[in-house]
Amino acid sequence: MTLGIDVGGTNLVLGLVRENQIIKRVSHPWSPRNANLKETIDFISEKISGMITPDTRKIGIGVPSVVDINRGIVYDTANIPAWKEVPLKDILEERFHIPVVLNNDANCYAMGVYGQYPENEKPEVLVVITLGTGVGIGIVDRGRLFPGTNCGAGELGSLPYGGAILENFCSKQFFNRNEVDSLEVSKAAREGDTKAKALFEEFGHNMGVLLSTVILAYDPSHIVFGGGIANNYDLFREAMMEYLKTDFPYQNSIEKLTIDVCTGNDIPVLGATLI
Repeated sequence: MTLGIDVGGTNLVLGLVRENQIIKRVSHPWSPRNANLKETIDFISEKISGMITPDTRKIGIGVPSVVDINRGIVYDTANIPAWKEVPLKDILEERFHIPVVLNNDANCYAMGVYGQYPENEKPEVLVVITLGTGVGIGIVDRGRLFPGTNCGAGELGSLPYGGAILENFCSKQFFNRNEVDSLEVSKAAREGDTKAKALFEEFGHNMGVLLSTVILAYDPSHIVFGGGIANNYDLFREAMMEYLKTDFPYQNSIEKLTIDVCTGNDIPVLGATLI
């Protein structure tokens, strides 16, 4: 039995997992923005205590930050100001006497997606792109997570683009820059609103640029979108593919590429147990 934990900025989700199946799942609202380090650790510890069983053998945790995965230290965690440099692995292992492993939340999502494929259909090189408040990228190469030296192998959203960075144009930030709500504009686009549809076409063009970068960097066999914006894949797919078919230099790579969507709520928790 493994306990998987997805640490978010507004919710803490925990799941007990046996044989890649969640047998118990809970989600707790929390407000770490205004909490100090002790308060955040005590809150997580309390929720772990309510979940672990005598046969829990490991705790896996995904956090929205750069992680020293060998020492289990998290740095400058998004939406948790108190987590500047926290030896979370040591703290929790001392409290619970169970092995603890940590990784970036996008990497956990990638492993969760990889685990959804049947054994005889596993992707050779899988890149998972989470589209939400920002852009997260996780890479699984022949069954093994590729985090890079500093757990930053997927930070392509930070590349310069359009006078800013790619992430600003390939996430909710794009819609915020256009002073619209992503949910409202997606509804309008589905109802035929011309301006809303044009906005998603522009977003699709930006996604084509992002995918070009991903393909050149990792040469994946599969790309999977996750996160809230991925639910609108049908609205930006055509423009994205048009960019790839027109501007990407190696069309053979595009023809062989499988692109899909996986937005299950339990994916990050499952992935945290596989890191």
